[in-house]
Amino acid sequence: MYKKYLVVASKLDRAGIGITTSLSQFRKSPIFGAFSSDRPFFDFYLVDKEIIFTKNLSLEKIEKYDFVIFASKHESEKKERSLTIHAPGNWRSAEFGGEFGKVCRASALFQKFLFERLHQNAEKFHLRGYSITLEATHHGPLINKPCVFIEIGSSEEEWRDRKAAFVIAATIRDAIQEFEPNPYREIAIGIGGPHYCPNFNKIQLNSNFALAHIIPQYVCPITSEMIQEAIDKTEEEVDVILLDWKGLGPSKRRQEVLDALKPFYIPWKKTSEIKK
Repeated sequence: MYKKYLVVASKLDRAGIGITTSLSQFRKSPIFGAFSSDRPFFDFYLVDKEIIFTKNLSLEKIEKYDFVIFASKHESEKKERSLTIHAPGNWRSAEFGGEFGKVCRASALFQKFLFERLHQNAEKFHLRGYSITLEATHHGPLINKPCVFIEIGSSEEEWRDRKAAFVIAATIRDAIQEFEPNPYREIAIGIGGPHYCPNFNKIQLNSNFALAHIIPQYVCPITSEMIQEAIDKTEEEVDVILLDWKGLGPSKRRQEVLDALKPFYIPWKKTSEIKK
């Protein structure tokens, strides 16, 4: 499905540099990307400034690739040790890059593969003490290529953790070399719940559903325009909308979401109905 990958990191980002440094060992030679014609390959793009702002990127360079992987640090107030995956975009405010109400193209199938393999590699290489989690779609940049963020959180200690960087690098390598679309997956968009998506994490890891964009409860009221944006920016055809029913808040908020879903001829299910 994708052949030419671009791995993007900021020179200001200790975690991103750690990941790309570790990933460089998997390249057969410095010219591997340029001369590989039969198999998927990746190139690096190290950016001078922060990668969440579109203005800091060369869109002309990005346009030459099929898929973009942003390797980055993750920050949180609680400073929890974590490895995270999410699609970029903004349901409302664009304070941290991108544009108001616009999200990037996301592949549910690629994100599921990446999430599953990250769990496997953390176990394989005995990386202890880190939670592995999806995040709701958030922040920039806004680009016109399918993309995903994979991150190390959430403090300077973790950003400098070479083992964590290696696990993410190995996961990126595996995804680039081994990813093939599974036509039997059920493609989904998630709505509701908190930013770190506990119910969607279980579904992404333990079910046949593959999640692309996630619209969290905190951006309520959730509108038909948001849902349309998520559908339009999912690479695969969306089969179902998954609702974190309890994570939508009071009955008023739940009804707002059901009303917003009315224009779409896509079935919806509660996360509690899915075996996970």
